[in-house]
Amino acid sequence: MARWLIKGDPADYGAADLERDKSTAWTGVKNALAQRHLRAMKRGDAVLFYHTGDEKAVVATAKVERAAAPATDASGEEESTAVRFAFVGWLERPVGLAEIKADVAFADFALVRIGRLSVMPVTEPQWQRILELSGR
Repeated sequence: MARWLIKGDPADYGAADLERDKSTAWTGVKNALAQRHLRAMKRGDAVLFYHTGDEKAVVATAKVERAAAPATDASGEEESTAVRFAFVGWLERPVGLAEIKADVAFADFALVRIGRLSVMPVTEPQWQRILELSGR
């Protein structure tokens, strides 16, 4: 099982929306590297949900419910890759970006190195450290 982090702006669609909806198709990702990461996701992979905007924190966990499929626009043209995520649960407390940047365990984490990337892999040690920081 692989581990991932996805970013969402809670003003548009946040973890609370995913919890309410139980699952959602994640579409509209345009960045080529982020799309490559979406295409690499497999059913059952674990996902961290990161809030952008004012919060800037990892807030919840999810899982890949359905692996990547082409997403099409109204005319039927393929425009991006879609993955279906299901809500798993809230972290005990949010883990903020400043806290992540200050921790040497995340020196090579894409969240720190490539700040604008919206979908990225998470190593097992990084995953465990975020859970540890959150109080789990």
